[in-house]
Amino acid sequence: MVVNTSALIIVIGYLIGMLIVGYVVGKIKIKGAEDYMLAGRRMGVFMVAFSLSANNIGGGCTTGLAQKAFGSWGMSAMWYVLAASIAMIPLAYFAPKIRKTMAVTIPEVVGRRFGKFSSVFTAVLNVVALFCLTSSQVAASGSVVATLTGLNVKVCMIIAGIVIILYTTFGGMIADQISDMVQFLIILIGLAIATPIVISSLGGWSAIAAKLPAGQTSFTKIGWAFIFGYIFNYFCTFLSGPEMISRFETAKDEKTAKKASFVSAILMAAMSAFPTLLGLAALAVKDSIPGLLENGSNAMMAVTQAYAPTIITGVVSAAIISATMSSADSNLLCMSTMIINDLYKPYCKSDLSGMKEVRATRLCNVICCAVAMVISFAGIPITTMNTFAFGIRCAGPFAAYGLGLVVAKATRNSGRISIITGTIGFIIWQILSSNGLTITKYLMPVVFGCLVSVVTFYLVNAIEWKKGVSAAPSAYED
Repeated sequence: MVVNTSALIIVIGYLIGMLIVGYVVGKIKIKGAEDYMLAGRRMGVFMVAFSLSANNIGGGCTTGLAQKAFGSWGMSAMWYVLAASIAMIPLAYFAPKIRKTMAVTIPEVVGRRFGKFSSVFTAVLNVVALFCLTSSQVAASGSVVATLTGLNVKVCMIIAGIVIILYTTFGGMIADQISDMVQFLIILIGLAIATPIVISSLGGWSAIAAKLPAGQTSFTKIGWAFIFGYIFNYFCTFLSGPEMISRFETAKDEKTAKKASFVSAILMAAMSAFPTLLGLAALAVKDSIPGLLENGSNAMMAVTQAYAPTIITGVVSAAIISATMSSADSNLLCMSTMIINDLYKPYCKSDLSGMKEVRATRLCNVICCAVAMVISFAGIPITTMNTFAFGIRCAGPFAAYGLGLVVAKATRNSGRISIITGTIGFIIWQILSSNGLTITKYLMPVVFGCLVSVVTFYLVNAIEWKKGVSAAPSAYED
């Protein structure tokens, strides 16, 4: 295999830059647990917005999006990211309420309202999911490094994992958000430069479109049912996603959190076109691109490498690694924070505060990422791990957390029972979906689980309100 030296130098420079950011921030800015976990709750609109966007635009929304465009989705693959940007709009209603809780994690808020069992169960679901998500991002980052270097993919996973461990452990949430902003700009600018160059090299869009199979240029090829399904899917996963919630908690005030949601929607919408167009370009000339895999999983890298200057290939390579690592660092930090804040501190008798808590969380980062790296070696498909992770962490706690913020009269049992029924609903629907039953075609398992949790939440409340059961404590009181 020929090593793309220029591209490799750019990627190495980017990785070293991430490590420097983490180290410097850790030395200068981290004075206590709130700095480490929540960036001191002092972030402005654009820092929060870029961080929200970078966390959503992972490997699935770059290389995965190009693969969908290359495959059966065609131009309608844009909805894979556009749906996420639309889902950010109703999330703006919840953003100031999330910030108002002054909490650290989702389980903390759930515990305030519905008790210890609800908090612990929610924390366990989230930790399991975050292990899966972190390992999938380590695997994705490692595969890009392997493509550039020709090294064994497991060795590259270890390299990617070490970089993630170091800069996340050094700088915490502040370094995470700084790197998120840099990462998203690299993704956006890199693909914005590469896409028109590739299209021009292939004779323009009209020449590409003429070579595509019939229907591939349709913006609604996947159908409106799937499009609306993805919008609901993203809204559900965003409202009960720990990395999203933690970003809103870092905002300097409630108005900032709300504005950041709208800005993030715009940033993500801007990202939807570039990977889609590159995937379609690869499909149009697939027989002339060396190394292009039949399933199109490397379509974006392959077409860029074939039809763009070497330096652009390096920028796109850095963009892909940015996309995966921007998700990995957030998942890792959220996982360690929950383990310390929601599973260790409530049940340990030792004093864990200030820099002691920071050191404990840092140690947890190292252990958790090491375990995630081992999981990534198993070769479980990334889409399989991600689908399971998003569903298992969101479906059950969705109503307890989201509706717990807005339904003041909710009873304790409504939250407790809805977490259980939502989780069971997701698992059942996932099993039915994997067996190919038609009934599951237009309703994703995570959406079904969230609907079950919402129905249960209101049903239990209706029964208990009639009995005069008192409301659970407020989500906004410690």
